[in-house]
Amino acid sequence: MDKSNIYIITGLSGAGKSTTLAVFEDAGFYCVDNLPVALLPEFLKIPIENKPNIKGFAFVMDLREKDFTTKAPVIFNMLKAQGFLLKIIFLEAAFNVLIKRFSQTRRQHPLTFKNNLHQSIHEEIKQLSPVKLISDKIIDTTKSNIHQLKTIIIKSIIKEEITTNHLMYIYILSFGFKYGIPVDADLIIDVRFLANPYFVPQLKDLNGENKLVSDYVLNNKNATIFLEKYFSLIDFLIPLYNKEGKAYLTIAIGCTGGKHRSVAISTKVLNHIVKLDYLVSVTHRDIKK
Repeated sequence: MDKSNIYIITGLSGAGKSTTLAVFEDAGFYCVDNLPVALLPEFLKIPIENKPNIKGFAFVMDLREKDFTTKAPVIFNMLKAQGFLLKIIFLEAAFNVLIKRFSQTRRQHPLTFKNNLHQSIHEEIKQLSPVKLISDKIIDTTKSNIHQLKTIIIKSIIKEEITTNHLMYIYILSFGFKYGIPVDADLIIDVRFLANPYFVPQLKDLNGENKLVSDYVLNNKNATIFLEKYFSLIDFLIPLYNKEGKAYLTIAIGCTGGKHRSVAISTKVLNHIVKLDYLVSVTHRDIKK
């Protein structure tokens, strides 16, 4: 197993560990939540098959495991001595903010079984102090919402492993309005204003992947003007969605039957977004109907 890019995510309950783990997962890391620290050395011996594009490993470990604070420093130091490039991220937040977050989510604190919430948080801060001392990076999430925390993780930690653009996957979907609007679409555009190849006898039985149909749809003034304006719109929107930490963006492009115009336009949009260096794919939902 590659000994590089191993991250331990730990810290106070309610400080954003789950959000942080999700960012690593979206960035292509192999992620495990609540792995017992004693099992970490054995886990790192396991060959991960069929995962050639893994950027690294991220593990959430905290006081949900009994004796975590006593075992963790010993095991982490042992792994570092063995050559593992292990980095510890410690998340914390102000006491009053943690109280508010637990009140909003109505989740139980892992130490609540023997204390009230106030006592549990104080006890957790005390118990985790040895782990905080050996952490490579301490992040205070007091003033950060979910999206801001994602940005912090991306810019301060993951930026060297993967470019920011790659963190959002763009899914282009062509469809026919007669078969229903895709329920998972984030952006929907209707291209039924374009000339319809369906009414051209030699094109009717072909689809938008055919060059004759594609040329018919694209090689006219309205299509040219539309694509210029639409490219400008998505060039503006995509970085903003990415900045907000969106993991997936679905762009749906529809015509009447989903066979001709929407297919040709979707392919053109795909080729444009590929040049922007985002992960992107296209599916023609109704092309065979």
